[in-house]
Amino acid sequence: MEMESINWRDFEKVELRIGEVIGVEDFPEARKPAYKITVNFGDEIGIKKTSAQITENYTKDQLLGKQIIGVVNFPARQIGPVRSEFLLTGFYKEDKTVVIAMPEQKVPNGAKLG
Repeated sequence: MEMESINWRDFEKVELRIGEVIGVEDFPEARKPAYKITVNFGDEIGIKKTSAQITENYTKDQLLGKQIIGVVNFPARQIGPVRSEFLLTGFYKEDKTVVIAMPEQKVPNGAKLG
């Protein structure tokens, strides 16, 4: 598979920010098992919500207080009753479940990856 090259200006457009998970709820209306997740991205960006199909690898308690990396400049999207305001980033394992992208050390909420 050949990867498409991007330039630095393309990368700078993507707002990859750190945020702390402050709320996790079940999402029984989802077609596939998922959580409703609320994240604090700091003073500049604020609190945003999304849904994520990560129930196979994480419990709600494991997620609370964790810092995650999210794309915060996608347009909001309605997913059933949830308005998704950011994209939680992660990596697919061989079994197609998702492992969340997280920093190895705590950084300020809202910090930009770059």
